[in-house]
Amino acid sequence: MFESKTQAPLHRTAFAKRLVLHFALAAGLLAMSLGVGVFGYWYFEDLPPLDGFLNASMLLGGMGPVDPPGTPGGKLFAGVYALYAGLVFIVSAALVFTPIVHRVLHKFHWDSKP
Repeated sequence: MFESKTQAPLHRTAFAKRLVLHFALAAGLLAMSLGVGVFGYWYFEDLPPLDGFLNASMLLGGMGPVDPPGTPGGKLFAGVYALYAGLVFIVSAALVFTPIVHRVLHKFHWDSKP
């Protein structure tokens, strides 16, 4: 997917396209995860969609839920979703920063001589 150290670094426009693609993948993952969270809080806790959105977005942002779960199903969902949200936070950050880190390391290791 990325160029090797024997290949020249990508041109700025190609690199910008790569950044946009990675950002779009991270945004899609976050949007899907947010939808799952809103649905889960609505289904298990009977929260309105706006409150489900608040709880899910706070968990995905690493802050924690606003409303404590009251039902056994809600508690189970909130626990599993919190673990999932932590992983999504890490994966999203990795998706966004990987092209940047790769480019910096590539610039240091690229040998322009054949």
